[in-house]
Amino acid sequence: MRGATAEADEWTDDAPVSRHGGGRAGAWFAALLLAGVSTVVGCRIADTDGITPVPQLLAFLPWLLAPTTVALLFAAFTRWRLGLVWSLAVLAALAWYIEPYGKTSQPKGAPVAELRVLTSNVEFGQATDELIDAIREQRPDLVFVQECEYGCEEKLEQAFGKGNGKGDKGSYPYRQAVEGAGSDGSVILSRHPLKPAAGIPATMGMPGATADVNGHEIRLQLAHPMPPLPTELSTWREELSDLRDYAATNRTRPTLLAGDFNASQDHAAFRRILDAGFADAARLTGDARTPSWPARTAPPLGAQIDHVLVSRDFAANRARFLDLGNTDHRTLVVDLTLFKSP
Repeated sequence: MRGATAEADEWTDDAPVSRHGGGRAGAWFAALLLAGVSTVVGCRIADTDGITPVPQLLAFLPWLLAPTTVALLFAAFTRWRLGLVWSLAVLAALAWYIEPYGKTSQPKGAPVAELRVLTSNVEFGQATDELIDAIREQRPDLVFVQECEYGCEEKLEQAFGKGNGKGDKGSYPYRQAVEGAGSDGSVILSRHPLKPAAGIPATMGMPGATADVNGHEIRLQLAHPMPPLPTELSTWREELSDLRDYAATNRTRPTLLAGDFNASQDHAAFRRILDAGFADAARLTGDARTPSWPARTAPPLGAQIDHVLVSRDFAANRARFLDLGNTDHRTLVVDLTLFKSP
């Protein structure tokens, strides 16, 4: 009896220790989750992109609600009051910053032109055939293609260039391109006359042009900065800064910047482009949080890094994200109206 009593006493003595130890482990787990998320949210609050892994995680800011909710549950389970308050504060900050960035306003003046713009990253040219089908179906006025290597450009020329002898003859007789292999090539196609314009020197091709749309000049700039790889963060920042400088220089005239920006509205470097006097067309149509990459997981899990940015002369009427296949990006199509200031 004494042995059984001692065994019972031993179990009774150990049980509180086990529960206490489990509680401490749960609280530590919640603290680690909250520390990681708080670092990312803190950089968002401070309007900086920070260092790796913050820039990479900022692209998926809305999805940080999941680990924060897990931390909240662990804090509640372990009765960690500080953790509860901390979790709720982080959730409130996330909810605040998930709201679309930037103001919306209707341009003044009279509408003078309607434009449909398509931008697509075809992933080393692999989705060129699917892009050609999408162009024929959507019939955009302007097409911005990233990662259009030599084979991609040749296929686009055959499908839409002059003298192809097919039904699409002359559909897009105007183009401006930076030729290159792999991800380096990019091209702008247009139904409207184009004049060459200086593009932005970058690691990957970012051509520029000026389009004549019914007698109205519109500056065009394709965007494809380096992605924020851990070893390429400085290049990523520099090339987004160059796009910001371009935006600041051209904000007083009709201008479009379109492409794969490798950045979302939660990146400070991208917001500075918007703050230079531009609006995200998807934001104007209420689609600011529709993911475009990676296409194989979007929309259940992804980020919007493909954009059409417009100067204040434009209104956006509709935006669609298309799944092409053979590319890790969704294609973005937007319908725009150009207004002429009174």
